[in-house]
Formats: sequence, C-alpha cells, structure tokens
Amino acid sequence: MMKGIPRTSAPGDNRTHVQYDRREDEPPSVAVATALASFHGEDVTAGSTQLYQYIDPDALDSLFGSTFSGTDRTGGRVRFEVDSATVVVRPERVHVYAEN
Repeated sequence: MMKGIPRTSAPGDNRTHVQYDRREDEPPSVAVATALASFHGEDVTAGSTQLYQYIDPDALDSLFGSTFSGTDRTGGRVRFEVDSATVVVRPERVHVYAEN
C-alpha cells in the first residue's frame, strides 16, 4: 500500500473508520489532520477541525520523533477525542474511529 493515502473501513463509508499510513518524512500532526479531513469527507486545506484545539501539534510531532528525552520513540501510541471521533496515533499510522 502506498503511504500517505487514507483507507476507509468500507467503500463509500468514510465515517466509521479511517486508517492513514504516514510517510516517513510526514509529521504526525499533518497525518492526523489528513486522516481527520478524510474521516469528515473534507479537503485537508479546508477542513473544519482545528487540531490545536484538541492537542498540541508540536508536542505530538516531538513524541513521535526518533528520540524523545534520549529515549527511543519508535513505538507507543497517543489516543485523544476530536468532536465525535477517537484518534489513535502510532509511529507509522493514524486511525480515526467514530464514537459509538
């Protein structure tokens, strides 16, 4: 699968689950913004969600850098809520799920 392209849970149903495989050179905050836009069926440049209202984009990018305070950060995950969605960020991908 090509990186940087969102996958949805079912054809035509991008409101339930979006998985976005992040490119290595793409900051996690950009990947989250792209995944959220896909989840909402919006263009990322015109998206209605302001990521910084929910999480600090710079801190998110730092967490998934190659090191954080001298500790290897190639694993782990961050989970947070945005409007009616749950966002799970891992080093290689972002998942956006509809809240039940």
